[in-house]
This record gives sequence, structure tokens and C-alpha cells, in this order.
Amino acid sequence: MTEKTVQKEPGKKPVPSKKPKPQQEVVVQIPLSELHPFPDHPFQVREDASMQETAESVKEYGVLVPALARPREDGGYELIAGHRRKHACELAGLATMPVIVRDIDRDAATIIMVDSNLQRENILPSERAQAYKMKLEAIRRKAGRPAKTKEKADENNSPQVAANFRADDTVAKDAGISGDTVRRYIRLTELSPELQQMVDEKKIGMTPAVEISYLKPEEQQMLLTAIDSEQATPSLSQAQRMKMLSREGKLNDDSMLDIMMEQKKPEKNDITLSGEKLRKYFPRSYTPFQIENTIFKLLDAWQKKHQRDQSR
Repeated sequence: MTEKTVQKEPGKKPVPSKKPKPQQEVVVQIPLSELHPFPDHPFQVREDASMQETAESVKEYGVLVPALARPREDGGYELIAGHRRKHACELAGLATMPVIVRDIDRDAATIIMVDSNLQRENILPSERAQAYKMKLEAIRRKAGRPAKTKEKADENNSPQVAANFRADDTVAKDAGISGDTVRRYIRLTELSPELQQMVDEKKIGMTPAVEISYLKPEEQQMLLTAIDSEQATPSLSQAQRMKMLSREGKLNDDSMLDIMMEQKKPEKNDITLSGEKLRKYFPRSYTPFQIENTIFKLLDAWQKKHQRDQSR
């Protein structure tokens, strides 16, 4: 097959082909009434001091960073990023706000929505859990892989079970945490709303909550009744026993109450450190008091770093 050639006309310079310019995104003022929240948006818009400060800033300076939205099929726009800014505009008495409109599909919008909100401070565990789950499912759909069924996850019965092709590790890498941490957070979405709230309020620890997440919905309801009766929440060992009995089909009101009525054994807190072993880490001139003071300062620094890592 011969290639078709284009002959130049004598005396005329060849006209270079025009490459299409990349479409530039334009900031437009959109009425607040036309901006709708993202479906199942996992992050709460709180009426707190930070929101009041944002509203005052918007009232004085306007919205400095435009929101991001996408067109809705039934009219208006779906907010991807900017839910707090929209509410601040409402508090400030504005009728419109600057928005960048981007025509993208739901999965791409979900990933952007999660990533833009995870940069915020003071995110609740339940919010983080739902956000990770939404992003994970969006990544799987974009890659053409169906989400793993709950039945299959329960069959393996472990939060360490990865998604197909480790899409959860992609979520973890983007968030700067481990894949296991993402999987533990996603397990929290299996808790009832009441138990999720207890985790948010730090009444139930993260590790026991993951174990409790394997209980059936009716068993979780039994646990709530037992918590109210005993005015106590389960420890890790108690949660693990509940999970084991549930797996064996032996968890009922009586066995649940028996576990919750057990007195939690106090953990031994005595730790003995040999002075001889510690000496090699300190100058000979250090007194025992100086050594002890230095150790506690280092432990305080480690604890603060650990808390920062846990809150990510």
C-alpha cells in the first residue's frame, strides 16, 4: 500500500499543522444553590471554631482557593472538593463561590475527593475508614477489577487479606502509611454506627474495634446491650474471644455477658532496667537522676512521634 503524499504548491510555504491546545480550566462563579454535596461524602462539615474562622476570612477576603466540582446529569454541580468552603460562604452570607468545573467520571472524582480531604487535621477514625474504602473501590473499578465480596473477606477472616492486585497498598502509599493500617481502618466500616461512634470518641480502641468488626450485625447489637449493662467496653482479649465464639457459632447473649462481666486483669507495669546496661549509653559524669531524666525526655519525644504517625 503506497502512502499518500501532499504536494506543496510552488512559491507557497508549508503550513504547519496546528496541534490542539490543552483545554484550560476556567474559574467560574456558581450559585451555592447549584452546588450539591458529593454522594456518601465521608467527611463531616463541623460547626467549630475553625469553621467560624474560615467564614470570617471568606467574608473579608472571599474564597481564595476555588472549589472543584463536576456537572451532574440532572442539573447543577457535584462538589468534589470545597464542602467546608461552601458552608463558610453560607455563613458569610455569600450567594456564589468560585469553582473549577471538571468533566470527570465518578471514580476519578472519588479519588480526588478523598486525597484532598485527607490533608485535613482532626479526621475521625470512621471518616478515614470510609474514605479509604471509597478510594480503594474506585481504584479497583478504574482498573477493571471487581471489589472483593464481604463473603470472601469473611472466609479469610483477617484484616490482612489484601484486595486483588493489592490496590489497598496503592491507597496506603498515597496516604504515607502501611497497607495493613489501611486494611485495619477499612474493617471499621463493618461496625455499626453506634460502635463507630465509640471508636471516634476513643471509648473503644482501634485494635479491639477491628476484632469486633468481624461480629455479625445482631452480635454487635448484643455487644451494645452488654456495654450499656456493664458500663464498660471490651478489651482486646475480650474482643478476640467474642470473635472466636462468633466464628464457632457459640456467641449469644449469655456468653457475651459472661465475657463482659469478667474483671479485666491489670497488666504488670513493673519494668526493671539494669544500671550496668544503661551506663554504656551515658557519660560517666551522669548521675542516676540525670540518666532517668534523659530517658523520660526521649520517651516523651518518641510518644509524640508515635501519636503523629497514628493520626495520619
